[in-house]
Amino acid sequence: MNTSAHNVVLVGETEIPINNKGFIINFDDWTEGYAKTVAKNDELELIDCHWKLIHFLREFYEEYQVPPSPHVIKTTIGHKIKESGKCTNKDIESVFPKGGCFQACRIAGLPAHYCHSC
Repeated sequence: MNTSAHNVVLVGETEIPINNKGFIINFDDWTEGYAKTVAKNDELELIDCHWKLIHFLREFYEEYQVPPSPHVIKTTIGHKIKESGKCTNKDIESVFPKGGCFQACRIAGLPAHYCHSC
């Protein structure tokens, strides 16, 4: 992760504060550039299904102040993650290989203390 000693992700010239586990501190600091930078540091190229899940996580969190459970993710947008049929936890983990929806929450800019359900 592009971080300095005081825990930031550098997005261009902008420093976005993160905690010691790599989660964004302020939900409103998130940008798509932040997501791309964090994903690149995770050696992950974001494609359409990633963005669908990232935006779903952000919208759900914004409305309910908690991330959706993996079950809600699978039943609500699972078909957008796995177009050929029913989505499983393994499918989410294959799209986000460094922690499934936990990694997705981090890239989506959800605070760490809310991502325990993933």
